[in-house]
Amino acid sequence: MIYFLDKFDFQSHLLFEGLDTDEEAQVNFYMEDLQIKKGSMLFYEDGIPTGIFQLKKGRAKKSKRGFNGEEQIFYIYTPSDVLGYHALLSEERYQDSCEALEDLEVHFIAKSNFLKLLADIPKLKDAFIKNMSHEFGVLANIVAVLAQKDQNTRLAIFLFVLQERFEQFDPTIDGVDLSREDLANCIGTSRESLGRSLKFFKDEGLIEVNRRTIKIKDKKGLLHYLGLDLALEKTV
Repeated sequence: MIYFLDKFDFQSHLLFEGLDTDEEAQVNFYMEDLQIKKGSMLFYEDGIPTGIFQLKKGRAKKSKRGFNGEEQIFYIYTPSDVLGYHALLSEERYQDSCEALEDLEVHFIAKSNFLKLLADIPKLKDAFIKNMSHEFGVLANIVAVLAQKDQNTRLAIFLFVLQERFEQFDPTIDGVDLSREDLANCIGTSRESLGRSLKFFKDEGLIEVNRRTIKIKDKKGLLHYLGLDLALEKTV
């Protein structure tokens, strides 16, 4: 189960781990505290990167508009995640957008300071390069799920991934607390069609729905639906 979830986790919250006390102090010296309101953009498609962000409080969504103008959400960032560095390191404009799902507390490191940190701390540079490669694999897995799996399977996978991620950063959260529109945009469907899939899983006794929060009620049953029974057995 853990290995399965790792396939859909950027793991960018681990980027600053492994630094010694002096290196942590260097990084913290260049961090600026920002407050970002719900609905505001951290960065937007075709924008010019000016630095990197680390979420300290709140969640944000990584998305891209298709040719028909519809939004596809590829990732939900949670506290400690680091973001916005891909375009900066590749010296390109942003290929996607990132919007605050709620009021955020953010650490920001300006581009020039971030590049200086990479030059001064080789292990940090290595960590970012390694993580970029890992994130490419995660995005490939997400695209494969969106392109090859039916809607109910897509929903089951995203419910597992999101519930694990949300509960990891806030133990008081019990389930997936996300608007129906955003959840539909995660799995590439309409709100109406999402509602039918949620009803199917609810009627099967696999999930509970309390207003907009969705909680997996029967993990074994949902994993069995996905054909991942062994993944659970290895972790219990």
